[in-house]
Amino acid sequence: MRRLFAVVALLAGFLLVPTRSDAALGNVAPWATATASYTSPWESVAAINDGIDPPRSNDLRNRRWGTWPQAGEQWALLTWPSAQTISSAQVYFFDDGGGVREPVSWRLQSWDGAAYADIPAAYPVAVDGYVTASFPAVTTTRLRIVLESGRAAVGLLEVKAFADTAAAPSGWNPPADLVTPLDEVWRHTESGDRDPYGFRNFGWDQIMANGGSINYCVRWDSPAPVSAELRDRVHAALARSFGKWMNVMAGHDGWPYAEVPVKVVGWAVRDRATLQWDDDSVDVYVGDMRENAPQCAEPCGRFFNQSGAYPGCPGGASHHYDMSLWLTEGMDGGAGGDWGQRVGSEYLVDNLGSDDIHILLHEIGHGFGLDDFYDWTPTGQCCFLMKAGTATSITEFDAWMLRDLWRHLKSRYGY
Repeated sequence: MRRLFAVVALLAGFLLVPTRSDAALGNVAPWATATASYTSPWESVAAINDGIDPPRSNDLRNRRWGTWPQAGEQWALLTWPSAQTISSAQVYFFDDGGGVREPVSWRLQSWDGAAYADIPAAYPVAVDGYVTASFPAVTTTRLRIVLESGRAAVGLLEVKAFADTAAAPSGWNPPADLVTPLDEVWRHTESGDRDPYGFRNFGWDQIMANGGSINYCVRWDSPAPVSAELRDRVHAALARSFGKWMNVMAGHDGWPYAEVPVKVVGWAVRDRATLQWDDDSVDVYVGDMRENAPQCAEPCGRFFNQSGAYPGCPGGASHHYDMSLWLTEGMDGGAGGDWGQRVGSEYLVDNLGSDDIHILLHEIGHGFGLDDFYDWTPTGQCCFLMKAGTATSITEFDAWMLRDLWRHLKSRYGY
């Protein structure tokens, strides 16, 4: 996909750089791939790690995972591309008072490379809130939640798995067959139009400036109405997609964050009536236009204020946004850069339930400095997400390219 980067004057800013001792437990469940023993056709196993805290066990608003009409022993599985050192988990049971009820019991299992092993712990059962299981830390790439049904089928609304990134492997240790192509990619990056060492508005810079989080504003360039439910699903899909890139960094080579929360702070529209909610959960910008599309307030945007100060932002710096998610009616393909990502509004809405929203994933990669590969291919590589049209999810090579960017740039953050 094409990238849009603007050349702007870069001002020196103060970065909030955490020390290595700040690494702590964080919820790594959103960065895993969820699968299950069975899922009712109208439910979604992707719901269990979409980052949405349920309001109650009979949640009628958000996605759920349920197994009706299947009963007996059922399970949901979280799988990470690299090992996580997990010492506690929280689950929120789905109970609609009818065909899906809380389990009579449950347990966690970890994958040891050959088989699943039960994790000894106390496993409470309750509804309308998270229940927690704590245990001596286990290092695994898979965590399975096993539910024993009682009166009916079973289900989950959300799962959280807390991992210690300090215990995870670190350092630069790519597979031997990737060393040469990774070196080719970095040399190509260095020789490009933009100096990677001098440019200071990559996603890395934004996350570090915020102390480990990222803020977005949505540019809704469509007359289609947006309900509060759709708003929240867009937020969840964005967080899930951004998190997939952050998952490959967790515990790697001094990367200090177990998770990078994604917060949507605003929506920009042509007409306020398009947004069918009246709460104040996000800022709303109406009629501010740039590039013939609704624009979130420029005084609040990091792209326009790279010093990190937002004196003209209504509500102050806490209302600033680092990137925009620009959703354009009728758009094919996408664009991405340090300013954010642009994809078709219909494309995103149609794929909100997909585990990999691949065009959005590709464009997020550009925000960290990953390049396109229109006219060349690294040695021995065929199909990967950043080579548009050859993969629909983050591959091992994509992951190592991202880690290599961090390896070359991390010293400017004190790592």
